[in-house]
Amino acid sequence: MDSANLYREESFTDRRIGSIQRLVPVKTDGTDDDARSDLYIGQTQVLTPAGALPLSFEIDAQTLDEAIGKFGDGAKEALAGTMQKLEEMRREQASSIIVPGAGGAPPPGGGLKVP
Repeated sequence: MDSANLYREESFTDRRIGSIQRLVPVKTDGTDDDARSDLYIGQTQVLTPAGALPLSFEIDAQTLDEAIGKFGDGAKEALAGTMQKLEEMRREQASSIIVPGAGGAPPPGGGLKVP
């Protein structure tokens, strides 16, 4: 573990929409490290035809109240980014499909004709 990068985790949830995790920086003796700022991570899930899609995103906030206020916008941005990545993956998969007879490699035989 990186002893200079330790955090205590605290979770807050409304038990409906999602949760916010506050990461409080601590020193190796467990006391708060006031030289570093708290981090806020939002977590929720979106139901899709394929099932639940978990979303996790950092919230730029200084307080829990501010993190709660920015939760919705953060979730929307995370969903948009995830959908963009999924679309890119879909395109990559579609372009890697090999279609018989669609050209590509020359026919077998190397162009030799047998009399």
